[in-house]
Amino acid sequence: MRESVLGQSEELSSLEAALGHKFGRAELLVRALTHRSQAYELAMDSPDKAELGEPADNERLEFLGDAVLGLVVAESLYLRHPGWKEGELTRLRAQLVSRRNMALVAQAIGLGEHLLLGKGEDRSGGRKKSAILANAMEAVIAAMYLDGGMSAGLDGALQPVREFARRHILGPAADQLARELRSGAALGDHKSALQEHLQATHSGLPVYLVESESGPDHRKRFHVELHLRDADGDVGESLASGIGSTKKKAEQEAARRALELLTGRPAAEEPVES
Repeated sequence: MRESVLGQSEELSSLEAALGHKFGRAELLVRALTHRSQAYELAMDSPDKAELGEPADNERLEFLGDAVLGLVVAESLYLRHPGWKEGELTRLRAQLVSRRNMALVAQAIGLGEHLLLGKGEDRSGGRKKSAILANAMEAVIAAMYLDGGMSAGLDGALQPVREFARRHILGPAADQLARELRSGAALGDHKSALQEHLQATHSGLPVYLVESESGPDHRKRFHVELHLRDADGDVGESLASGIGSTKKKAEQEAARRALELLTGRPAAEEPVES
């Protein structure tokens, strides 16, 4: 158990410095760092105390933190990208608040070394597990929100989280991700990016047609042609083509090439298939 470590003010101060927030209610931060494995061990040691009040782990805070983080990121993206449509904003928010990204943020601020874990979870490397780090990061965000104080109103309570998100979630990396998303590179989802571009420019709807299949079953090659269907339902000439080991990959490649043609901007290629 790491209570002795957390009990040292310099350890709490180092985490607060990384978070950019000095807690008025330190117990909120301690709760946010407490994994259920630690809470279970404490309950076994003191079963009478465990029956009183809410559970001692961070799972309830994690629930709240997920919602608070989503609101703060949505607010920021709405203000920073006034020309974006709902679909684009939704996709970028989803990536920024994803468990994967939250685990990376937690690693960047050294959150793992401050976690309160049960002995077994600690021995099994829990401080480096992405799921535990992501959940704890959301719980800490909730703790900052609650510590901000509802007496100051919603805006005041959100301010510590806004500052943390600005420094660790919505920085240059988020801007780069936004550029990739608009070019169709984010997650390699060129089809979604093309669909959004066509809707914005009223250029029609994409139609993907499989022109041919070749190769044995274990090394299939699909050739897809991408056409546009206009408002009258007429399908035009091929706009771009793609080849891949699956229909989906071939369609993504065709969409990538179409995006480059229509926008004049390069879109990241899919990894070369062996």
